[in-house]
Amino acid sequence: MTITSVNGNGVFIGSYHTAVTATSNEIKLSPLQGSLQKSPNQKGQPTFGFTVNWSFSDSITVFTGQCFVDEYGKEVLKTMWLLRSHVESIKNDWKATRVGINVFTRLQSQE
Repeated sequence: MTITSVNGNGVFIGSYHTAVTATSNEIKLSPLQGSLQKSPNQKGQPTFGFTVNWSFSDSITVFTGQCFVDEYGKEVLKTMWLLRSHVESIKNDWKATRVGINVFTRLQSQE
């Protein structure tokens, strides 16, 4: 996940390049957009949500979570996600949504 910009209201955009897919399609970079909660009551560990619109499949994923900073100053994003895939009929609706968790850490810039 790469976040390219965050505005003053906490709205952000970027891209997501996954290593996993349930399709046989070639994996492509996919756009993401979201927002983080900028509340005066929070002490620098914001809650957030973002959506990834997969460029190579007929599915979309929403993530929600919180950013934590551990005792060593390392940032960790802990998330839970729902992935919704397109199905042709209501009879297959039961298998169209998946749920999972991801934990993200910050990588140093490659520039």
